[in-house]
Amino acid sequence: VQLQASGGGLVQAGGSLRLSCVASGRTFGRYGMGWFRLAPGKEREFVAAIDGGTTYYGTTYYAQSVKGRFTISRDNAKSTVYLQMNSLKPEDTAVYSCAAKSGGSSDSYSQYSYWGQGTQVTVSS
Repeated sequence: VQLQASGGGLVQAGGSLRLSCVASGRTFGRYGMGWFRLAPGKEREFVAAIDGGTTYYGTTYYAQSVKGRFTISRDNAKSTVYLQMNSLKPEDTAVYSCAAKSGGSSDSYSQYSYWGQGTQVTVSS
């Protein structure tokens, strides 16, 4: 699986951005998808995830820091996962990366087998 993330940019605090991650292949629905972010001087941080597979397909998970502001969704017809980010804060500034793993998703980056390149999100105060 190859992943291509896009949608980052510069936005003022309180603004919104929507990140997209397009996956190659025709088995996108089988994969759990996650978004992680990496800010300078910080460790990689889980942001959101959405299950693939069959048992809990479509179930979403969020880091506490983004719950209520970010929404993860997926469109299997387009093999794409989205991260809608609202009410952005300067502390959301980071490089955001999407990742894929078979079946259910996870909040642990070590569980993911496939990674896209990052997209920079910068939130100015």
